[in-house]
Amino acid sequence: MTVSRVINNTGRISEATRQRILAIMKEMNYVPNAMARSLVKQESRLLSLLIPDLTNPFYTSLARGAEDAARDLGYRLLLGNGDEDLAKEKEYIETVLSARVDGVLLTPTGDQSLAHLKKLAKQRIPFVLLDREVPGMGSDQILGDSREGTRMLTDHLVTLGHRRIAFLGGSRLVSTARLRLASFEETMAAHGLALPEGYLIEADYRMKEIDRQITALLAMPEPPTALLAANNFLALRAIRALRSLGKRVPDDLSVVCFDELEAGFVVDPFMTVAAQPSYDFGVMGIRMLVDRIQQKAPESWRKVVLPPVLHVRKSSGPPASL
Repeated sequence: MTVSRVINNTGRISEATRQRILAIMKEMNYVPNAMARSLVKQESRLLSLLIPDLTNPFYTSLARGAEDAARDLGYRLLLGNGDEDLAKEKEYIETVLSARVDGVLLTPTGDQSLAHLKKLAKQRIPFVLLDREVPGMGSDQILGDSREGTRMLTDHLVTLGHRRIAFLGGSRLVSTARLRLASFEETMAAHGLALPEGYLIEADYRMKEIDRQITALLAMPEPPTALLAANNFLALRAIRALRSLGKRVPDDLSVVCFDELEAGFVVDPFMTVAAQPSYDFGVMGIRMLVDRIQQKAPESWRKVVLPPVLHVRKSSGPPASL
């Protein structure tokens, strides 16, 4: 009982006795059995973070924010990388259920993630959605303003003099892809600008076939003078494709995108972006999740929308004809 009181920091015990027990624990390399303690306390102090692509700098920064916040609040964080794959996401959801985590922070693969989220809800595991929504599922959410960020990028290109602007987006089964596409179409219409057939490209966020799509875009009778990419990875792949075709950015084609690139992802020309506060996504998501776990959250679901910031850099310039 005395040892238990020292481990759990409960009950009254003299400082001398506590220090003696701690010294013996250190000598024996004793580590408390977290699973046994979780069974007794009905909490594991474990949280899970599931993101679509750890190599994407947006999610790398988000994960760092989540880990820092979890540690500050006395929790450990288990990280899963879903690879934009529903089957892999399903495996991770089943794993976190068996691991008895206290809560889950996740960016869903897409609308079809609904079945996986229902499993969490059925088991009464609190969760918070990051960056993407899933129709039909009520939950706490931390989102970016996809519409406003896309509007800012489109307005920037129009102000530079571009009239032929193409859009490179992700799967329309992903909420952010739908919102960014809708905002792009609305902003172009507000400027009275046409969208010729072939200017709207739906690409896999894992970048399959983008080289072929960019080649077809430039082969059009009236190719675009600018390209707006729905995220930074799509933009990077588009720039690589353009360079392989002997095209220069922004001299031959301006390229802008959603999400910031960290210092380790240096691209020349450096990207014009609508930057989202990725680190804050992780920090705020963990705090919201822990509030829900500790029953400090309101009964109604909470939704926080974080505003983007436009950073104009060298990847965007006036059309070559101007």
